[in-house]
Amino acid sequence: MTAPDTAAVNEQRILLGGILDEAIAAAHPSRCLAGQLPAPSRGRLVILGAGKAAGSMAAVASRFYREEHGLGADRVVGLAVARHGYGEEAPLIRMVEAGHPVPDAAGIEATREALRIASEAGPDDEVLVLLSGGGSANWIAPAGALTLPEKQAITKALLRSGAPIGEINTVRKHLSRIKGGRLAVAARNARSILTLAISDVPFDDPAVIASGPTVPDPSTLAQARDICERRSIPLPEAAKALLSDPANETPKAGDPAFARAEYRIVARPIDALEAAAAAARRAGYEPVMLGSDLEGEAREVAAEQARLALEIKAAGRRAALISGGELTVTIRGEGNGGPNQEYALALAIALDGAEGISGIAADTDGTDGGRGEATDPAGGLVDPTTLARARAAGLDPVAMLADNDSTRFFDGIGDLVRPGPTRTNVNDCRVILIG
Repeated sequence: MTAPDTAAVNEQRILLGGILDEAIAAAHPSRCLAGQLPAPSRGRLVILGAGKAAGSMAAVASRFYREEHGLGADRVVGLAVARHGYGEEAPLIRMVEAGHPVPDAAGIEATREALRIASEAGPDDEVLVLLSGGGSANWIAPAGALTLPEKQAITKALLRSGAPIGEINTVRKHLSRIKGGRLAVAARNARSILTLAISDVPFDDPAVIASGPTVPDPSTLAQARDICERRSIPLPEAAKALLSDPANETPKAGDPAFARAEYRIVARPIDALEAAAAAARRAGYEPVMLGSDLEGEAREVAAEQARLALEIKAAGRRAALISGGELTVTIRGEGNGGPNQEYALALAIALDGAEGISGIAADTDGTDGGRGEATDPAGGLVDPTTLARARAAGLDPVAMLADNDSTRFFDGIGDLVRPGPTRTNVNDCRVILIG
């Protein structure tokens, strides 16, 4: 095998970073939210936000209502909960940072307050809910006798099982006092409920985004029980009681709580991928869109996309494979990482140093798996020199993939992707440049 062209490799690496930046920027609330905010009416405006974009969404809303409409504290009451490190200053809206993906006590306290504020909304008040991915962990209100440590243990077990986000949220909704339409029930006396959401889930399902706190829930107690049984999720007695109690079923379509509720998605994963495609096209690459809703095991998807990339290279095409969605990792080893890092490691192994092919995989929120810290990496970068540099550093790619140790792999060669908190979240962005 000939030595890679260093200049060409560096050019692709720089381009991949720029493409990712443009994808993230396309879904930031500063670009997608302001034009969707409603003008205030005569009553109070109740603003409630949750998720990784809650800080930036609250900041945009605060500027809009203070600067363009002159509203003050007598007209606006607000509370937003974001992941630790993702808060942003938003006058008129109290900002709280809480745990993600595993919930914490700060999230419980803020969720209690959000439910109280919603329940006090009267017939002249408008409730504005600002939702984004991560809201399921940030808005945490265990139902019944379930405790926070028990809810944390269930969440960790679901994450380790490799369950897709739809399954995880089905269980969460039936163990919560705010998810699965229950926030709308709390705010049922308000004049209106408008939800503006940034989607981070495959197929942009409002019932899945942040576990659908303001929309009817199509999932059932029976489905939640089946998921826990099929995934071998250990459940404490309090959780078993909740999942067996017909009175604990989530509100469904036709419930009066949704009569005055409206839901709009202001940014979708496809918006970020289309921005990535435009950037690749400007650089002379033919965009090949593989979809914004991909699911599956990260290493398996990587192997399939590597096969496609090698076919395109053999055909002499200069192309960019672009995909999104939310991949999963079934944890079998003792290492650290996340779906995007595991995908990137598996991609490097499958490509085996093929000349002229480089790739990046990152979560648009700025963190991928990890320990729940804002400083966690977002993904990994792969080029034709990846495996050679890793082996020179004493790293065994195949063994580290088997141990789910992708973070240490990419850290060892300096190829972790670390944009920091982006304050938006439209799921994964993966780009493979060929040629």
